[in-house]
Amino acid sequence: MSEQTFLDSLARRSAKRDRHGPEPSWIAARRQAGAARFEALGFPTRRDEAWKYTDVRAIANGEFALAEDADFSQTVAATLTLPIDAYRLTFVDGVYAPALSQLEGLPQGVQLVPLSQALADNHEAVGGPLGRLTGVEFSPFSALNTAFMEEGAVLRLAPGCVVDKPLVVQFLSRSGAQPVMCHPRLLVEAGARSQATLIEHHIGEEDAANFTNLVAELILERGAILDHYKLQEAPLGDLHVASIHAEQARDSRYTSYNLNLGGGLVRNDLISDLNGQGAVANFYGLFYGQGRQHIDNHTVANHNAPLTFSNENYKGILDDRARGVFNGRVVVKRDSQKIEGFQSNANLLLSDRAEIDAKPELEIYADDVKCSHGTTTGQLDEEAIFALRTRGIDQQTARGLLTLAFAGEVLDQVKLDAIAERVELAVAGKLPERFNLAGLVEAAAALDEQ
Repeated sequence: MSEQTFLDSLARRSAKRDRHGPEPSWIAARRQAGAARFEALGFPTRRDEAWKYTDVRAIANGEFALAEDADFSQTVAATLTLPIDAYRLTFVDGVYAPALSQLEGLPQGVQLVPLSQALADNHEAVGGPLGRLTGVEFSPFSALNTAFMEEGAVLRLAPGCVVDKPLVVQFLSRSGAQPVMCHPRLLVEAGARSQATLIEHHIGEEDAANFTNLVAELILERGAILDHYKLQEAPLGDLHVASIHAEQARDSRYTSYNLNLGGGLVRNDLISDLNGQGAVANFYGLFYGQGRQHIDNHTVANHNAPLTFSNENYKGILDDRARGVFNGRVVVKRDSQKIEGFQSNANLLLSDRAEIDAKPELEIYADDVKCSHGTTTGQLDEEAIFALRTRGIDQQTARGLLTLAFAGEVLDQVKLDAIAERVELAVAGKLPERFNLAGLVEAAAALDEQ
């Protein structure tokens, strides 16, 4: 599916949309700008520095349709949905699914609606923030998303609002004869001193082989606190690209939990602009790859103001012939004095054929700062395995204990037990010879007693 084929698909969708009446002129103008920019840039290649280790020909050469409905078995959806008490907005292949959503009882001051509804209710209120952080210049994929921009989620928190339980935006991927693509948009406006937990969950039917191209814009006003969980459990046939951009005002705190377990080809771009003194950004990431999975994480913490703080800890576990990429940047702008920026990346290779390309970066234009960065890559310690074996623990259990201990440093930061347990179970289930997590816990307890 060449660039022109994507644009032809866009033209067909635009013709259908026109039959339902004209849309606001600013939306049409942005779509055209996105299409023009994508046509000019084309898909990135490995000659582009930012895409040096990631080949997107599986996307460029794919044949994807656009979903027309949100039909999905409620029974199957129930097995895929996180077992957590939450407000939930659900999309099936990018199409809003009201039957699978649960929005009753939203507290006063909280608005969580599909983008299509937000545009229909008051498109002018959406027009200002939408596209402000991640414009068409950011990357070919953000331009492509803008060209197809039609559906997604809008979350608004009134100043001082504290949400009593998590807000889940769930993306379900269906299997079918024709692979589909979706370009969802996620817009969050967190008012001053508001506080919420947002869970972005990607999952689907086992045989699905679709393409998701998501753009998220998160705007935190003064003193706002947002915990953003991205749990990516897409089927191994899915292709997943995401551009996440946060803007932080004074004394705001943004915490990203980027947990990647699924997807055949995955690329995450995460950026936070710390624009006000006292702003804090925490990036916690864990990715597990098996088979021929390819998982690429690019992060940037922009310290645009003095007295701002960022902390990053990413861990990768790769098995079989999986490949991981980590590129993390801390940028300290001129006159951004007395900032602290810390970055750590550690990777565990469970197979001699697994690969990781890691590149931590510091770019500093101020002199009164505290910054550090580092990366390590290794395999399980054979001496540690031997020590566990001498205590009566079998080989596979010993390897499982050490692998979960490696992941634990990131998982310990996860505040929601349902997500932590889901990730632990997924990692334990995907390790060689399929360990049983309950058995690992019992083995650990036995070790403590000796």
